[in-house]
Amino acid sequence: MSQEGYDKLVAELRELETVELPRVREAIAEARDKGDLSENFEYHAAKREQARLLSRIRFKQRVLEHARVIDMSRLSTDKVQLLSKVEMANLDTGMKMNYTLVSPHEADLREGKISIKSPIGQALLYKKVGDTVEVRVPAGLLRLHILNIQL
Repeated sequence: MSQEGYDKLVAELRELETVELPRVREAIAEARDKGDLSENFEYHAAKREQARLLSRIRFKQRVLEHARVIDMSRLSTDKVQLLSKVEMANLDTGMKMNYTLVSPHEADLREGKISIKSPIGQALLYKKVGDTVEVRVPAGLLRLHILNIQL
């Protein structure tokens, strides 16, 4: 994963552990003080929220545990690979697109980051400038021509 993605994940985990979890624990304590737990909706809702939060924390910890930050200086622009910025044209519409191939945990279409495991990411992987790829997507068949590869 990229250093930026790693740092973002660390910040999210820190936020969950230092802000969100104490807030939920406080809500549980408040609800517990209200008496009978068997019919206490606030208590059960807070416990569900705590379970959801702990699950997210464990997931992010596992991702970080197995993450490897890619050294950008070792990458080249001769073929599409993880962290490549790819400029391509849709041959059917003529529309140009720019995407960065990232790990599944960093994917965000609004930022132009697509997962290397997505159908488009898989089709582009290891292709070179000038290559044309065909990708089957839910909307049909996409024909993309690679115009440029950057880091």
